[in-house]
Amino acid sequence: MAHPHSHGSAGLAAPRTTFLLVVTLVSALLLTLVGLWLLWPNGGDVPDRVPARAEGTSFVDVTVTGPADPATGSIPVELADGEQSRMQSPGPSVPLADGDRITAVDISQVSQPGVDPLVFMDYQRDLPIALLAIVYAAVVLLVARWRGLAAMAGLGLAFVVLLTFTMPALLAGESAIGVALVTSSLVMFVTLYLAHGFSARTSTALLGTLVGLALTAGIAAWASGAAQITGTTDEASSFLPSSAPGADLRGIALCGIVLAGMGVLNDVTITQASAVWELRGVAPSASRAELFTRAMRIGRDHIASTVYTIAFAYVGASLPLLMMVWLVDQSPATALTSGEIAEEVVRTLVGSIGLVLAIPVTTAIATLVVPGPTTGPAGSTTSEPASDPELMSPVSGA
Repeated sequence: MAHPHSHGSAGLAAPRTTFLLVVTLVSALLLTLVGLWLLWPNGGDVPDRVPARAEGTSFVDVTVTGPADPATGSIPVELADGEQSRMQSPGPSVPLADGDRITAVDISQVSQPGVDPLVFMDYQRDLPIALLAIVYAAVVLLVARWRGLAAMAGLGLAFVVLLTFTMPALLAGESAIGVALVTSSLVMFVTLYLAHGFSARTSTALLGTLVGLALTAGIAAWASGAAQITGTTDEASSFLPSSAPGADLRGIALCGIVLAGMGVLNDVTITQASAVWELRGVAPSASRAELFTRAMRIGRDHIASTVYTIAFAYVGASLPLLMMVWLVDQSPATALTSGEIAEEVVRTLVGSIGLVLAIPVTTAIATLVVPGPTTGPAGSTTSEPASDPELMSPVSGA
């Protein structure tokens, strides 16, 4: 039995509207590809990767087999081949227990006699993370089926773009705002069409997303300068200048602000485009103005939920930092504008502004692209069934 709200329920967009939409998106894609070509870094401009270990050392996998020696702090471990060895204690901040799987650095070739030959590097997390990834993929495939598979494929391609273009370009000192726009545009073209298919509905959401990204980039460029966002407030800021002298920390922070809003923009624009198409499917005689009014009511609900979603996503990711700031005896205004969290505050505010602006823009584009009201044989607009009067009436106070 066919679903009453299928993607084709509203019919096809007008040929002229479809043509204008295609021309606009093809032009945007060509600009994106030209930007990709212009900003693609030369191999000589990208800094060499820094070795993960010192010369003469190696990584080994070990398992903790007992408690640390109270006198020396030395921890007994077992290597993968069953050989017993000793590892230097990483200190009280890294509690270790029997059975913990550890990646250690073997310094036996470069250390002094009598020193434990192994140094703690990190926990081995490959197994639990792999299990989570498998469960995630299984749940997505079970619920979303082929569309979920396409979405995961799009996510994989997005990371390919980040690893092969975005990061090398930023490390080579290319224009950060250009890299941000090219990256986000290319990722949105790939992921939206892969996940949702080629249709006027998807193209409408894509165009709304691109407009929202452009607005976000413009606001971010102003805000990062006005708020003196320098990109030097975390540990990476002390590592990048020495390893990548051409990298612009302020520009990297700006690029991060734009990319942070990309996923949420995609969410709201798809929702708004779908809302307009579904409303047209159940209300074929509604005027475009009425569709816009009804869809914006959905958009306002989405704004109300997504804005605090963005804020609490930051709170959850930065809780230890926020707790440290809370412990300092200072006013809330001083804490929120301090260098430690000002960048994240700006990121959240800029992303939220871009999100809010993208909703009416996408809704307006969708109401122009969606097929117009159906008409009767005499050319008059078909009356809406009396059983659903609210669907056709504007929402008072909306």
